[in-house]
Amino acid sequence: MYNNSLKIFSGTSNPELAQQISDYLGISLSSIEIKRFKDGEISVKLKENVREQDIFIIQSTNSPANENIMELLLIIDAAMRASSKRITAVIPYFGYARQDRKVEPRVPISAKVMANIIQVTGANRVLTIDLHADQIQGFFDIPVDNMFVTPITIEYIKKLDIKNIVVVSPDSGGAARARFIAHKLNAGLAIIDKRRPEPNIAEVQYVVGDVKGKNCILVDDMVDTGGSISLAAQALKVQGAEDIYCLFTHPLLTGDAATKLSKAGFKEIICTNTIYLTKDKKIDNLKILSIAPLLGEAIRRIHIGESVSSLFL
Repeated sequence: MYNNSLKIFSGTSNPELAQQISDYLGISLSSIEIKRFKDGEISVKLKENVREQDIFIIQSTNSPANENIMELLLIIDAAMRASSKRITAVIPYFGYARQDRKVEPRVPISAKVMANIIQVTGANRVLTIDLHADQIQGFFDIPVDNMFVTPITIEYIKKLDIKNIVVVSPDSGGAARARFIAHKLNAGLAIIDKRRPEPNIAEVQYVVGDVKGKNCILVDDMVDTGGSISLAAQALKVQGAEDIYCLFTHPLLTGDAATKLSKAGFKEIICTNTIYLTKDKKIDNLKILSIAPLLGEAIRRIHIGESVSSLFL
């Protein structure tokens, strides 16, 4: 089907997802050797000929973020120096995206730095999932496909057959996302007014919208420490909400986030596999939805030159 011109390489951040994507496409993962020197430096070797081939590199940039980023860059460089025809960096979770603008003096725009190093290293295209800020696409001078998981999550929520739904954004920044999902589910909308005095510290203020007696779905793009989403759940309970579901794309779940979520009283916690979760981060009522069909179909269409627009819900 692909005339042996499509090759998929996986970094070490999420090999399980890479395998699912290759299974969807009906091809084998290409062989790569990734090792560490004793001082921590990364060694990469592509073990297949990639000359004039269409290369897709699957690598999220979650923790350990800097190692995963460096690994991605070295794979890109190896493919570029081996005369690949095109290199697409498939980054299910795009790290450093929370620093997308200057909010105070003397700070970097880290997302821009990420864009610079990825394209300068040799990537010709980027395929990612649910960027923290849509404007990051404009930081690149190469094509960026920012896919959304809403088709997958909405389909799953509809199967749950939840009645009397209100979709809730845990902050004003996520209002557009929550409004879109609420529209697709024909549900109500609420927003939580949140203040963040410093990174990873959140203070819930009040709930804007009627949630009393409603089944709430808290939606966000990522959960890091779990503090914001847990506080949001508490605020909804105080306002008389019934069952509360937690829905997010990227399960960073650092520190004791898994414990916080398990104690927050959620009916169900729903996320995707953009980030590989180790056993210590698994939660009893956690449902992980696979994005492999979405990314696999996007890769197929990019490779054969078809539009990916219809994949956007």
